[in-house]
Amino acid sequence: MILNYDFTYLAILLSDPEEAAPCRRRCVSSPVRLRAYQPATAALELAADESVILAYWQLRDGVEDHGLWKGLGYRVSAAALRGGYRKAAAARPGFDGRVREQLAALSRLEGECCPSMDQAADTFAAAGVEDPVRRRVLEQMLYHLGRWVYLIDAADDLQKDVKSGSYNPLVYRFHAEGGTLTAEDRAALAATLDSSVRAMAAAFELADFGPWRAIIESVVYEGLYAVGAAVLNGTFRKGRRRKQRKAGA
Repeated sequence: MILNYDFTYLAILLSDPEEAAPCRRRCVSSPVRLRAYQPATAALELAADESVILAYWQLRDGVEDHGLWKGLGYRVSAAALRGGYRKAAAARPGFDGRVREQLAALSRLEGECCPSMDQAADTFAAAGVEDPVRRRVLEQMLYHLGRWVYLIDAADDLQKDVKSGSYNPLVYRFHAEGGTLTAEDRAALAATLDSSVRAMAAAFELADFGPWRAIIESVVYEGLYAVGAAVLNGTFRKGRRRKQRKAGA
């Protein structure tokens, strides 16, 4: 129920070039109809564990950031996830520790109203695998993808964060207290976002991603640029794809 595209993409990046073909099975969320089902792999297990750990601590962070009533939903959700979190944390204690450290670091930056985009984004950079060459490739891709996601989310949430008083590094970096960026500031932000995409592309070309290559290539060379441009132009809508699917588009 906490599945998201970020960790699906992580599983794809960490997968071996040779993957078992998907089959069709029933699952907990779809017990009646058969669904395409990818047999368990080390990459899927790691991505699943890490997604549970991060979701749990994000919920706990939500509890800390909200009062009794506003934080009630966070408390209930965190309690429901606690068993899965304990199991995942026992399997990935190193990642669990790093998440705690990075969220604490982000909290300090928020308290300081830090204007540095990189310091805030760097708290969410990620890591790799055993093979040294592939590990270096993935470290670069995941670092710059994490940086890109953090900064584009900051741009997309700028007006909402200004209105609510929530921390957003763009407010202090570009003095966007009114919730909007000037044309010059948008160009500067676009340039730093594009530099991360180019670094991802350079790393991507150094590794074999097997059957996943086309998906990753599409994201790196088309998807990130398209989403980034839409967010900075004010035309991005998070619910658009969902509405299209419901309409049969």
